[in-house]
Amino acid sequence: MNDTALMLVDIQNDYFPGGKMALENMDLAAENAAFLLRLFRKRGLPVFHIQHVSAHPRAPFFQAGTMGVEIYASVTPDPGEPVIIKHFPNSFRETSLLNQLHAATVKTLVVCGAMSHMCIDATVRAAVDAGFNCLVAYDACATRELSFLSHTVVASEVHAAFMAALSGLYAQVLPSSTIMDKITRRPESKTSRNEASFG
Repeated sequence: MNDTALMLVDIQNDYFPGGKMALENMDLAAENAAFLLRLFRKRGLPVFHIQHVSAHPRAPFFQAGTMGVEIYASVTPDPGEPVIIKHFPNSFRETSLLNQLHAATVKTLVVCGAMSHMCIDATVRAAVDAGFNCLVAYDACATRELSFLSHTVVASEVHAAFMAALSGLYAQVLPSSTIMDKITRRPESKTSRNEASFG
């Protein structure tokens, strides 16, 4: 899987306990993302960090110049690892990400981060539209509860619904351990990305 890159999306301080937009299970998601990051570094595979910086001065979180906007310590970029600054949910929109992925001859993306229902969803769909194969590490992603009309959707259901929507035409949605196993011990699978596993 030498043409595979890891993309860590918005794993930033404001999403953790004490931050301005704390997500459910963000600590666990970051732990799994950190395991993937260490593996990719060990294998010498490319890593791309995505950092959201709000373009609005009154934004409730991810404000420029704050501690909340900084990338979380456990996944801090190493020197030489690209950090793509974005202002929209889609990590490709008005950024250099697509050009950098092409320059690195990347064909497959392993995606993790936050939020499942927003930037992960938007980024994975855009990546597939741009011609990339995508694997989403579902246990390395996190989100929050949402409300619609009088109905509150708990975070676990929001996460499950968006992972289910991506699974199939858009991505293989897998636990991080399975993705790590694919990278460390198995040749690249020829099975369709329609196949997904929930365990």
